[in-house]
Amino acid sequence: VLMPLDEEGLAAELARARAEGIESCAIVFLHGYRYPAHEARAADIARAAGYSQVSTSHECVPLMKYVSRGDTTVADAYLSPVLSRYTQRIARALEGVKLTFMTSNGGLAAPEFFRGKDAIVSGPAGGVVGMAETARAAGFPHVIGFDMGGTSTDVARFDGAYERVYETEVAGVRLRTPMLAIHTVAAGGGSVLSYDGARFRAGPESAGANPGPKSYRRGGPLTVTDANVMVGKLRGAFFPKIFGPGADEALDEEAVRVAFGELSARIGRPAEEVADGFIRIAVENMANAIKRISVAKGYDARAYALNCFGGAGGQHACLVADALGMTTVFVHRYSGLLSAYGMKLAALRSVRQRALGKPLLGAEKALAAAVSGLTRAAENELIAQGAGLIETAVRVHIRYDGSDTTLPVMLDSVDAMTAAFTEAHARQFGFGMEGRALIVESVEVEAREAADAPSTASGGPPPPRGGRGSETVRFFSSGAWRDAQLVRDSAFEPVEGPALVVEPHQTIVVEDGWRAEAVPDGVVLTRIAAKAARTLGTDVDPVALEVFANLFMAIAEEMGAVLQNTATSVNIKERLDFSCAVFDADGGLVANAPHMPVHLGSMGDCVTAVMRKHPAMREGDVFVTNAPYDGGTHLPDVTVVMPVFVEGRAAFYVASRGHHADIGGITPGSMPPFSKDIAEEGALFDGIAMVRGGRFDESSVRAVLSAGKWPARNPEQNLADLRAQAAACAKGAEGLRHACATHGLDVVTAYMRHVQDNAEESVRQVIGRLKDGAFEMAMDCGATIKVRVTVDRGARSATVDFTGTSAQAANNFNAPGSVTKAAVLYVFRCLVDSEIPMNAGCLKPLNIVVPEGCFLRPVPPGAVAAGNVETSQAVVDVLFGALGVLAASQGTMNNLTFGNERHQYYETICGGAGAGAGFDGQSAVHTHMTNSRLTDPEVLETRYPVLVEAFGLREGSGGGGAHRGGDGTVRRIRFGEAMTAAILSQRREIAPFGLNGGRPGAKGKTTVIRKDGSRMALKSCDETDVAAGDAIEIETPGGGGFGQ
Repeated sequence: VLMPLDEEGLAAELARARAEGIESCAIVFLHGYRYPAHEARAADIARAAGYSQVSTSHECVPLMKYVSRGDTTVADAYLSPVLSRYTQRIARALEGVKLTFMTSNGGLAAPEFFRGKDAIVSGPAGGVVGMAETARAAGFPHVIGFDMGGTSTDVARFDGAYERVYETEVAGVRLRTPMLAIHTVAAGGGSVLSYDGARFRAGPESAGANPGPKSYRRGGPLTVTDANVMVGKLRGAFFPKIFGPGADEALDEEAVRVAFGELSARIGRPAEEVADGFIRIAVENMANAIKRISVAKGYDARAYALNCFGGAGGQHACLVADALGMTTVFVHRYSGLLSAYGMKLAALRSVRQRALGKPLLGAEKALAAAVSGLTRAAENELIAQGAGLIETAVRVHIRYDGSDTTLPVMLDSVDAMTAAFTEAHARQFGFGMEGRALIVESVEVEAREAADAPSTASGGPPPPRGGRGSETVRFFSSGAWRDAQLVRDSAFEPVEGPALVVEPHQTIVVEDGWRAEAVPDGVVLTRIAAKAARTLGTDVDPVALEVFANLFMAIAEEMGAVLQNTATSVNIKERLDFSCAVFDADGGLVANAPHMPVHLGSMGDCVTAVMRKHPAMREGDVFVTNAPYDGGTHLPDVTVVMPVFVEGRAAFYVASRGHHADIGGITPGSMPPFSKDIAEEGALFDGIAMVRGGRFDESSVRAVLSAGKWPARNPEQNLADLRAQAAACAKGAEGLRHACATHGLDVVTAYMRHVQDNAEESVRQVIGRLKDGAFEMAMDCGATIKVRVTVDRGARSATVDFTGTSAQAANNFNAPGSVTKAAVLYVFRCLVDSEIPMNAGCLKPLNIVVPEGCFLRPVPPGAVAAGNVETSQAVVDVLFGALGVLAASQGTMNNLTFGNERHQYYETICGGAGAGAGFDGQSAVHTHMTNSRLTDPEVLETRYPVLVEAFGLREGSGGGGAHRGGDGTVRRIRFGEAMTAAILSQRREIAPFGLNGGRPGAKGKTTVIRKDGSRMALKSCDETDVAAGDAIEIETPGGGGFGQ
């Protein structure tokens, strides 16, 4: 304990807040999960001050990670009183009735145990329970749930046990509490349909319930529901008259036909084809969501049945199954109400967790003690709610030493748990880490009330089967009108598609090649004929364009998920300083996940450099580069490139780039403030083969890491991160090969070109609205950037000319040409006000002129450490200034490194964003060319001998104006042992500019505070030795203001 709790001061502050009307209090202290005494005492003081709701973080989340534990505690303090009033109101209305409520973890809880943090996704959790229990009763133990409602679709997987997540984000709030694993995608019946002249889109915007779809007679837009009306899969005659302002009219089919007719005339295609195309896009979006919970985690969706529910689910069940290669679908008779029905099937349940943080070997006694205490607490909670027989299950959350990715395994012997963890890790990530110690991160005990198998029957014997019926209808699907049998009995003889099964709560579309069979509690759909191959040509199709754009993006996102989960360094895992992307056969960027902008515009040059160096590459080869003069940015950003072989040739490339914590050089962390030569900045990988024929060439990689006067300080971590990057590339290659197997190599190749052409056209449309402009800006480092943007409206192109910019510098602010290109790409992509991938097509309308030998296009052996992180930010500000659209952001990444021979750490620190026409700048955000996040302070303090003493807003640092710039931050870190600390920054001497009369933002400051209290100001780029007890304080710049 560094400081005792100031009980008197705390009581005064709490009393002041209580006098202002505050009734709820959330208490979150750093490391409170390990030392709860201060939180517990503060809670006593809060209750004595009259707070009706007091939530403490050690009770809400007894686990590491201050930010998510804090968010969860605040959410609990905010929501619990609301829920309490709600439950009390229901209890009064239902006096004498035993009440229980659904929780996010899949169990029930009595009102007094129903807390806000446990209610966030309780509705969807009811759906997962309903999905799992009804499928299990119907004979499907392995099932994927597909819950399609009006606004979104929820998907989940069940393998005989409920899968949970322990950290998630809901509406921007990071929650760390056990929840059923549910993945949500913005695709539902209410998803709005749009056409921008090139691509069809379904969502993410939703019409909601009011006004709702066009057919609801309330002035709503065209939606997926309307598309199903247009093609005849939804029919007004089967709906009650509940539409229109008076809720007394029929579904408006005519309005739908008129609206699609207008869209048809604009596109030049029949209305039913247009509607069918939109349905296909929605289906692909939902199928991609299911891949995220199955294929991306190492599970084959084809081995599962699809349990389809939600109001819109039955209309798309067969199509979604086809998109995933699934052959069995179960639709419960209450599928339209299954989330509510699932609550009937749930049991009383309590989930308790405790952090352990001990090596698995030798943890038996600590495990036994933790399990005993947690079991007692969980069982007592259920007994207090009236539970009878109780069953418990114990899961041990294990991770590799140095990694933060935990996987749950059932409690067993150490050998059995080791084997289970190794198998689970290999299945999900494709590899293991032989020889790496295993750490027990936490223990989880789940207690549930045991009962007879829950009855899923709807009551009474099944009605006798009716005939197939002779009535037929027509619907349009998969490119053709089809005569379909109409089934309106709740039980019927098996019927082959096309058919419509219309029941009181749902409509089920039985597509061609499927058979529907009535079973006691619903309908089973079975694929009885091989799916007909969709004939898709290589010419651009607006439906397929959207499908492939989403597909390529999904592949890149899956790569990123693998990299984050398997990397060991804090930079990649916690700060998210990495990027993954997909490239065509020429090395042109096709799609990237929303990672680091400075990486994504430059990785294509790395790919083409590798192609030049290795013209005879073979399948199974993987290459590594960080060469700044061959597409690299700076040496810590290491890129792994993998060719993707299809039909015997390198048809595509995938690449992953990660910022390594240390790559050598004169300063720990490899971000030296004073380097003058590239050799001083670390180890240089010049496109060498890291893997040959599938075998990792560790000796060659180690040779590079250990070469030179200043070798890498922690090569084992470099090797581990490189393996993780290779695993990410393997995931991307798998996705591209699967796409080729599905659509054909020629089609996939053609659509890579088409998505680039679409991005090109989007940028040309923006350029046509721009005006010529010029801007000049000086930097702290002594350089000046000049740019002139000249627009050719006839050709819809622009020239971005940096002539007049300072010559190559003797310092390390030289920005490789690939970084300059990335900054230009980022700016023009920002100007496109629609969802397009940031790919090579964005650059085609741009002529970028950068004189060779200037500091935006240096020549070897110039140093470049700051060019990537600092000069890139300046280039963006200058371009936005020339275009007159945005004041300067903080204009620096505030690169802080510290370390010694045992520890190396690097972070970038957020600041203020610039204001623009019509909006203020955001405060305390990473802007423009960086998109990383800071390491959680508890993780940082656990892994490194430092204390985060302060981190908050720098009030008033944003520039004034009609629209204010965002405020910067203040961050102070105290060191527990001797280290070297370095700052690499700008905007300490020259303030971030305002625009159109706006005021500049405040300049930044960096100060060393010695143990004796003396203070020493550091320059923009500076380095100093710090002793134990010293601290460094960084005040980051604010953003510039806009307008007078």
